[in-house]
Amino acid sequence: MSNKTAQAERLRQRFALYDTDGDGRIERGDLEAEARRIVEAFGEEENSPKAQALLHAYPHMWDYMMQQAGRDAGEALTVEQFVEIADAQMLSKGAVGFSAVLRPSIRAMVDLCDIDGDGQVDPQEFRKWLGAIGSDRIDADEAFRQVDTDGNGRLSVDELVAAVGKYHAGELDAPLLGV
Repeated sequence: MSNKTAQAERLRQRFALYDTDGDGRIERGDLEAEARRIVEAFGEEENSPKAQALLHAYPHMWDYMMQQAGRDAGEALTVEQFVEIADAQMLSKGAVGFSAVLRPSIRAMVDLCDIDGDGQVDPQEFRKWLGAIGSDRIDADEAFRQVDTDGNGRLSVDELVAAVGKYHAGELDAPLLGV
């Protein structure tokens, strides 16, 4: 599969994840619902600071992408429109694009699953993360090894942002992260 084909397919998969009501369109409310689902899966109280960070980060990601695309944040997108915008805002801008769009959401996810408070994700926390986002079919240990580029046994926000970017660019095979 070519990188362009992999990229489009992975963006379509991301669209399906975000289309929480299954109506074939995504809108800001779908990202809000996905964030609530993740918070609930972690067993976190919605009013906790960690939950609030994620509950704000997901819709903010939507608002940012829509603003950058010159669209109204209240608009709904078809899969084709989402792929076009995500390609323009992230894939075509490389690491800078992924960081601008995803860093706040990934930071909030790290904080949510960071049990020991070190600001990074260890293998146990990563397994919890994958379970919470519904990716329990992934070999967590193998995915962790692929993402842990510095080999220190912990995943930083930078490593996670880079991994999501590489996955969506077709350069990494571990289907990662619900962001």
